[in-house]
Amino acid sequence: TNNCIQSMSRRGNCWDNAVTESFFHTLKGHVIHGSVFATRKEANAVLFDYIEIYYNRVRRHSANGWLSPEAFEQKHFKSLEGPTVHNTV
Repeated sequence: TNNCIQSMSRRGNCWDNAVTESFFHTLKGHVIHGSVFATRKEANAVLFDYIEIYYNRVRRHSANGWLSPEAFEQKHFKSLEGPTVHNTV
């Protein structure tokens, strides 16, 4: 079983894994389906690039008001900046 642990929803709650299932649906549609990888190492590199470079940094998310994660983070930190006070004495 490749040391995998099956994730089970709590009784009566069919939405527990919705976020994960949505992510894997997107991943399979954008990267996996139709792809042939020569080695497992190549597959890992392609998956890493998709997740870490595109999905987590560039891809716009509805939960972020359709901003990329980087743009959302920049907007957030800019909103935390208050007026700058300089001591002129």
